[in-house]
Amino acid sequence: MKVLIVGSGGREHAIAWSVAKSPKVTKIYCAPGNAGIAEYAECVNIGAMEFDKLVAFAKENEIDLTIIGMDDPLVGGVVDAFEAEGLRVFGPRKNAAILEGSKAFSKDLMKKYNIPTAAYENFDDPQKALEYLETAKFPIVLKADGLALGKGVLICNTLEEAKAGVQEIMLDKKFGDSGNTMVIEEFMTGREVSVLSFVDGKTIKTMTSAQDHKRAGDGDTGLNTGGMGTFSPSPFYTKEVEDFCNKYVYQATVDAMAAEGRPFTGIIFFGLMLTADGPKVLEYNARFGDPEAQVVLPRMKNDIIEVIEACLEGKLDEVDLQFEDNAAVCVVLASEGYPVKYEKGIPISGFENFKDKDGYYCFHAGTKFDGDQIVTNGGRVLGITAKGSDLKEARKNAYAATEWISFSNKYMRHDIGKAIDEA
Repeated sequence: MKVLIVGSGGREHAIAWSVAKSPKVTKIYCAPGNAGIAEYAECVNIGAMEFDKLVAFAKENEIDLTIIGMDDPLVGGVVDAFEAEGLRVFGPRKNAAILEGSKAFSKDLMKKYNIPTAAYENFDDPQKALEYLETAKFPIVLKADGLALGKGVLICNTLEEAKAGVQEIMLDKKFGDSGNTMVIEEFMTGREVSVLSFVDGKTIKTMTSAQDHKRAGDGDTGLNTGGMGTFSPSPFYTKEVEDFCNKYVYQATVDAMAAEGRPFTGIIFFGLMLTADGPKVLEYNARFGDPEAQVVLPRMKNDIIEVIEACLEGKLDEVDLQFEDNAAVCVVLASEGYPVKYEKGIPISGFENFKDKDGYYCFHAGTKFDGDQIVTNGGRVLGITAKGSDLKEARKNAYAATEWISFSNKYMRHDIGKAIDEA
């Protein structure tokens, strides 16, 4: 079987690593890929949004399965483009990817189908948003409706901050057209948990839990990023929480999408907040999380190709999805200055330290080749992942492994998974 993976980050590297383990796979391509993915796949210089070129490549090279890793192409309708040419592709169609593509849509869906979430209002008129804020309780959350690289969310503690946030999102268009509509949402407190799932349109099978760290600095300070590290499983995701979500969140979401004429096949990522009033949905994503994939996939026992095929054939109910009884922690090595301004093209050394080391992984997020040398090519550069018998051991192993890699503007948080100590 020949497989094409679309994307270029740490998530796609984790997917490529997982796909490479399948005995069904004879050849992997990745568009556009990165220096780490090149170990498993032939990287092809086609951008994730170049649908015509991707489709043409898949046809010319007789690709048996294409896996879409990224949100932008999914929301843009890449799956529809592949299906129109009779090609086998894994991911939601455009009308289902709206679950991530529009926060206003997903909030309205949850309200309509009684899926627990924070109270909210949607606005497409900045003046009306400002008027609403005059009577609101603080802190409060402002969200750009569309995709914003995980950064279109502002937590405002005062009316002045919120007014500035409306200016930033809706008037200054900091996040482009994503800010044409804005969601104003009640501020929830509690532990955050991420739960990824496979979906075949009607059946859902959840994966092991994880927790991301979005802020750039230690102690959850600084700007929001795409994710500075993660751990799996979450000790706060108890059997009680799982039972509640199975009953009121997971299947309910899949059924709601089907009822709306938007059947969802692919990956649904549930961002949950464990509040004093019970678990509530913070957000949905329509693909693997990044860096959640880097800690979830190494713990998955199943052949990922078999699970994906079951999703595409509507036979997910026949799959026994299993995960190892251990833990994993991923620490992101970023470029100093991320997510604002940072240098690229800096040589990286130390990759050989990961060779033949079981349970240690170096997933590439923002790298490229400069001749034979691998250099930095993004804000998040590498995801250093390690497994352990429990979370504390996995955390110790991951931080030890961060020392094996060197580049001159290397930056990381030092408290990824620190919440484990409080569990």
